[in-house]
Amino acid sequence: MSRILLLGGTGFVGRAVCGKLVEAAGGAGQTLIVPTRHPARAKHLQPLPSLQLVRADVHDEAQLHRLVQGADAVVNLVAILHGSDAAFRHVHVELPRKLAAACLAANVRRVVHVSALGVGTAATAGAAGAEPSRYLRSKAAGEAVLRAAGLDLTILRPSVIFGEHDRFLNLFATLQAVFPVVPLGGADARFQPVWVQDVASAIVRCLADAGTIGQTFECAGPSVYTLRQIVEGAGRWSGHPRPVFGLPDALARAQAQLMEWLPGGPLMSRDNIDSMRVPNVASGSLPGLAALGIVPTSLEDVAPGYLAADQGIARLNRWRAERR
Repeated sequence: MSRILLLGGTGFVGRAVCGKLVEAAGGAGQTLIVPTRHPARAKHLQPLPSLQLVRADVHDEAQLHRLVQGADAVVNLVAILHGSDAAFRHVHVELPRKLAAACLAANVRRVVHVSALGVGTAATAGAAGAEPSRYLRSKAAGEAVLRAAGLDLTILRPSVIFGEHDRFLNLFATLQAVFPVVPLGGADARFQPVWVQDVASAIVRCLADAGTIGQTFECAGPSVYTLRQIVEGAGRWSGHPRPVFGLPDALARAQAQLMEWLPGGPLMSRDNIDSMRVPNVASGSLPGLAALGIVPTSLEDVAPGYLAADQGIARLNRWRAERR
């Protein structure tokens, strides 16, 4: 494929996908188009050959139609973890709807869409007795919109994604550098963390293999952990382990509600608590990374390297402490 449009390419996962796509092309004439509303914030991508940063708002239908023109394939990574019901629908449902319309109008058939592990469960469908998560429900609706469009679609459903620039393990490591204890909502929630480079490799392989069209792949790491185990690991690997104690549901929701009011965006929301009621682990009923020829990398093989003192973003902890 000579021209690929990557939506959400400037973020944490996008950074890895850009690198993998450029590496896979090997200078073979591929052009990677990465739209962004703030090109100055994407300077980390500028050195990559054959990558073009384009100032654009992908939520604007006219601009999206122009971006899709001439593309051989589109990859959609755009997502949010926090927000109102309207915000979730705007990003996870309306953008896929606009993207499908733009692709059909431009006769661009190939789309790879990154969704989320847990989509399609009873909780997301709002079954009797289940308390649905707006995040997962909107992700499910976005998948449905793209499937209904009749595109050459591949869907990836990753578990929580970790890597050097993540806002997951790094957040818990930073919190333990500051606070003496960690009160944790959803401590027993189960995850199967997947390395960002493995997710990026999966996207590249799906683009290269037409046999993946019409399939949904679960992207999960080799091991399942509770959230408590993940948080304890982040503290241990970053050199400042703290006691972690789980909160009962009522206190967890109260804590999340307080965090929703924090400036700069919440660390946790009540909708996150709802999401964690659905085990974030591979179902086994869908193909996974192994079907794409990828051996998933373990958390222990990667996280200690970027969480350790003076590594990754942890190298900034000393200045954070000095500035309180």
